[in-house]
Formats: sequence, C-alpha cells, structure tokens
Amino acid sequence: MRVSAKADYAVRATVELAAAGSSDPVSAEALATAQHIPHRFLEAILRDLRRDGIVVSRRGARGGYALSRPASEVTIADVVRAVDGPLVYVRDERPADLEYTGAALSLLDVWVALRANVRAVLEQVTVADIAAGAIPESVRLLVQDADAWENP
Repeated sequence: MRVSAKADYAVRATVELAAAGSSDPVSAEALATAQHIPHRFLEAILRDLRRDGIVVSRRGARGGYALSRPASEVTIADVVRAVDGPLVYVRDERPADLEYTGAALSLLDVWVALRANVRAVLEQVTVADIAAGAIPESVRLLVQDADAWENP
C-alpha cells in the first residue's frame, strides 16, 4: 500500500490545524510554510477537505482554514478518504467489488483483510492524537516491532 503525497500533505495540514486550536483560522500559506508543502498543491487539497466537510474556510484579511469539528472527531481515515477516496483499492476497485475464481478465489479474502487492517489503524487515530503526540496504544505496539521499520 502506498500513501500518496496528497494524503500525506492533507493529514499534515489537518494536524497543523488541530495544533492551532479553534481560535483564528490559519491561512493556506501559513500551513504550507509550517509543513513544507507546496502552496498551490495545498490549496487544491484544502478544497477537497472543505468539500468533504473536514475543514471550513473564511475569506478576508483574517481568513483561512479551520477544522469543521473537534480534532478528536477527525480520524486520519476521514482525511485520507476526503482526498484519495477509499483506503484500499485493487486495480482501482474496492475489494468488495472484485470477483475471483479458481485458484485465486481466496485472494479476495486477503484484500479484504488488508482493507480491514488499514481501517483498524487509520480509523482509530485522530488528528488530535497526532497533534498531541498521543498515538493510541494499539498503534504504538505495532510500531515497537523491529520488523515494522524494515524494508523486506
């Protein structure tokens, strides 16, 4: 599985908004600078996030972006889906939409299990968790495995 640059930037921007709190909106330029994200690319990402209800925007000199709901209610999965669609695709299709026959019949179970595991991590971690440096224990345990850091 690959995490796209768009998804990575979207998560970083929403975490930055979570860290800013709910005071004044944060400009796209400030977000781009804080997270070293190309400004034009971030503007397109913020449009996707706004369209999906993750962020709200305010125009004007004191305008910018803010999370549309508390950071503790915005999961990493929400953000990734807003910019990239479903979490796991196989040949640009959702695993549940695939059909296999013959010797490959059980492969569908593998793709669905992969999707379930990706969801198990991304749906329990919120942007508030990341901003606070407080990853849920179940995810922290996965990181402690030395093999998790290796490129087999």
